[in-house]
Amino acid sequence: MAAKKSKKAAKATGDLIISKSRTKAAVKKSNVSSDFYGALDSAVRGMIAGAEKRAEANGRKTLRPQDL
Repeated sequence: MAAKKSKKAAKATGDLIISKSRTKAAVKKSNVSSDFYGALDSAVRGMIAGAEKRAEANGRKTLRPQDL
């Protein structure tokens, strides 16, 4: 069984947490540049980090929709 990658290793190798194919499928009337995916991934990671901070500040370990 393959070992899980650490967060630092995942980011260093360029692994995205968003799906390029699903992102492209969601865009109806425009083209998607190759650097858009990295920017979207960065924005999503920022949203997740903010949600984690809010949940922690509220004494929870579970992220909920209102944390976004």
